[in-house]
Amino acid sequence: MRASIPPASVDVIIEQMRHAPGLARLRSLSDSFAAATDDAMATIVSEAAKFAAKELGPLNLAMDDTGATLVDGRVATAPGHAAAWRSFVAQGWPMLEHAEVIGGQGLPRLLAIAVQEIFDRHCPAFGMLPVAQRSAVKLVDQFGPDHVRAEWLPLLVSGDWGATICISEAGAGSDVGRILTSARPRGDGSWAVSGEKMWISFGDQNLTARIGHCLLARTPGAAPGPAGLSLFLVPDWLPEPDGSPRRNGISVRRIESKLGLHGSPTCALGFDDSTGWLLGTEGRGLAQMFAMITSMRLAVGAQGLGIAAGSADLAMLYARERRQGGGGAVAQPIIEHPDVQRELAGQAATTEILRGLLYALAVQADLAAHEPDDKARRDAESLSQWLLPIVKTFGADSAFNVSSSAMQVLGGAGYTGDWPVEQNLRDSRVLSIFEGATGIQALDLVERRLLRSDGLEIFRTMARDTANSGDGAGLLFPCLDLLDDAATRLISFDSNRDRRAAATSFLRLSILAAGGWMAAHLLRLSSGRPTNKRLRASAMQWLSDIEVRAAVEHWKIIAGEKSISSFHDL
Repeated sequence: MRASIPPASVDVIIEQMRHAPGLARLRSLSDSFAAATDDAMATIVSEAAKFAAKELGPLNLAMDDTGATLVDGRVATAPGHAAAWRSFVAQGWPMLEHAEVIGGQGLPRLLAIAVQEIFDRHCPAFGMLPVAQRSAVKLVDQFGPDHVRAEWLPLLVSGDWGATICISEAGAGSDVGRILTSARPRGDGSWAVSGEKMWISFGDQNLTARIGHCLLARTPGAAPGPAGLSLFLVPDWLPEPDGSPRRNGISVRRIESKLGLHGSPTCALGFDDSTGWLLGTEGRGLAQMFAMITSMRLAVGAQGLGIAAGSADLAMLYARERRQGGGGAVAQPIIEHPDVQRELAGQAATTEILRGLLYALAVQADLAAHEPDDKARRDAESLSQWLLPIVKTFGADSAFNVSSSAMQVLGGAGYTGDWPVEQNLRDSRVLSIFEGATGIQALDLVERRLLRSDGLEIFRTMARDTANSGDGAGLLFPCLDLLDDAATRLISFDSNRDRRAAATSFLRLSILAAGGWMAAHLLRLSSGRPTNKRLRASAMQWLSDIEVRAAVEHWKIIAGEKSISSFHDL
């Protein structure tokens, strides 16, 4: 019988939420935010943990083993998926963070992210559909014409209708300016959309009554490149005069065969004169897509955290029970071996630092949207945009690396299908690829955040203020000094190739520094609470070798293009 991921450490999650930087200010901004009291958050998180363990944990195995299949041109999801989705919708989970005015519960994004972490811990493939839904709500709410908003928002918010994000095409992945899908006006306010899209999560499914495809396409006479793209909502079916559904010229070309996330059908879709509606302004589609980028990349961080935390907790439980070595008549638990302790300590530090950063970013994203003070709102926006590529990449790396470390603790058992860490390793590999691969995140951090905004300056001030207090927090200063020097050198590089060659190392140095800031924050917690003992220990583990790790990345940064000088001789 296959082992299961242990239930979430609810007490630790709640403690991290209680101390998320900026939460007190956020609660003061609206009644709905204020309703997220410590007790209310604890209740919601506890209920999420029960739902995940009861419904999503058992579903995960079927989704991984059976996956989704293509039957008569339509996607059929894994056995049990539809029932779990109905329960998910009936309990109101899709509605948490959406504004009350459009039918949501108006709760902080922090709470929605914590709930997603718990759900993704037990079944990451299940969470791929709600992420697209939440993102589509933001696009339709902000850019949809009145009739589209009235028809789609209530049912997207509730989870009764689904959505996808259709960007990629063959030859046009990160390079979106090469998109060929076209849209032409019909004269009645609608558009005819034709083209081929790929890598579409839940591009088709039998879970929701309707699917809205948020799609980038090129209109007649549009400028070449990204500036010529417009954003459309294209439904999977349209109502006949009698209300019966008529397919809207959309075909599922295939379901991709993938390493992991088998229960999430990744589809290639064809659009043939499919009816759609323009969202926002013609030619502004790519810029408008950025309205959902925070949600999408935060979601990757949460997914990564859920997978990493599940693997780490499983490894800890296994190490306490598995006996091996020790030299006595009775073998000792492997948790007594220093090398196993090293692995487990690293796993705990990674997950707790990631959790703190993810929660802090969720609060800053809400402050950036709702803070009434102009300067405070701009600062929150700059800080959240600085942290976004950091948290996305950190979450993706943590899921894979912690799962790999957990497999090391479990040994040969972890490599088998009897234990879920091998699935976690497979499921997590794509996180560093979708929603902007690591190299894209690095270029975003350097070319947009470092060179064009004051996000680093705001982070630097905040981090140094935090590091001035707390036991051991002074260990952060050398890392911050290296980050400052690296930023100065990057800005002064004459060659753009030098800057781009150093970008990923700068991203990794920024992850170390951001993690160090969170470690310093956690070290300010009282040591009297049992959960705080774990958090403080994780913080000290993160800081214990931060200067050495930062020095390695700093060296690669100052080397610039020289760090890859041997490439041309390969």
